[in-house]
Amino acid sequence: MSANSSTLGQRLWQGPVCAGWKQDMEGALYHLANCVLLLGFMGGSGVYGCFYLFGFLGTGYVCYVLWGWFNACGLDIVIWNFLLAMACLLQLAHLVYRLRKDTLPEEFDLLYKTLCVPLQVPMQAYKEIVRCCEEQVLTLATEQTYAVEGETPINRLSLLLSGRVRVSQDGQFLHYIFPYQFMDSPEWESLPPSEEGVFQVTLTAETPCSYISWPRKSLHLLLAKERYISRLFSVLLGYDISEKLYALNEKLFAKFGLCFDIRLPSLYHVLGSAASDAGPESEKEDEEVHEPAPAPPQAMPTPVQHMPPCSPLPAATHPPAQPSRARMSRPDSDGLASRIPLQSYSQVMSTGQAPLAPIHTPEL
Repeated sequence: MSANSSTLGQRLWQGPVCAGWKQDMEGALYHLANCVLLLGFMGGSGVYGCFYLFGFLGTGYVCYVLWGWFNACGLDIVIWNFLLAMACLLQLAHLVYRLRKDTLPEEFDLLYKTLCVPLQVPMQAYKEIVRCCEEQVLTLATEQTYAVEGETPINRLSLLLSGRVRVSQDGQFLHYIFPYQFMDSPEWESLPPSEEGVFQVTLTAETPCSYISWPRKSLHLLLAKERYISRLFSVLLGYDISEKLYALNEKLFAKFGLCFDIRLPSLYHVLGSAASDAGPESEKEDEEVHEPAPAPPQAMPTPVQHMPPCSPLPAATHPPAQPSRARMSRPDSDGLASRIPLQSYSQVMSTGQAPLAPIHTPEL
């Protein structure tokens, strides 16, 4: 054992046992192969980094094969480098197959970049969502209806990809739906999974539109199975409904510039009918309010008489009644009086609380 260790030590510390060093350098293929391998090992990570790495390594091993065949004339050099080059080629083929397998249609790829990339949604989760809608893109022609008020059942959830859709109720325009917005998010959130219902609005395509649609039952099963996807849809639907509410909020306002806050799309029907019913009464009371009051009689000047001093009056048994509190003035009260009847306004003020919503509002 000691003899073997001493022999190994001598070989390490002594010079090489070569009979003589070659005076000429190797061929250009040898040096080219080493340079290509150096560039290959500088590759990064990820799919495209692997493309860079195995592409340069394969090229370097091919250069070694040519050097071993033409210059070194060594069969072992040719065989080993050929095997390494084939391994790099197979790895590149596997990467190309994975990329083609992960490729989505153009519409779904653009949808992923627009909605999911800012939220850092994994591609695997997005594929589950796309698989649920069967990767089908549906179309609507101009003036074709997606849903009819009171007739179309709520059995799907759709997302607009291109075009513009008009939303109306009772023939009156409410708001528009633009690309990458849900077409029926309020109906989806307002209806439990176990119940059935119909649309309360009419959706009509103003331009040629394309959209994707998820069947209601299939999407509910996916959301129940995948918690991450359920949270993702909750965020997207909540944002979409808030945008629609803000669009509706701009449709209802008073003359004095105070925007009323609408929390439900169905509130429009109640507020519109209440405003139309109270129209004649508010006009009559408006005339009474604006009728000028008669001027008080002008006091005549009287001579001042000096009265003898009198004894102070005894204290009153009951304190005098305090004057009634005057109604607080509000900006542009004339405009407010033309919209809100005085009787209902006085009832609200007598309770000492502010109304949760306007009692009478103008028609949209």
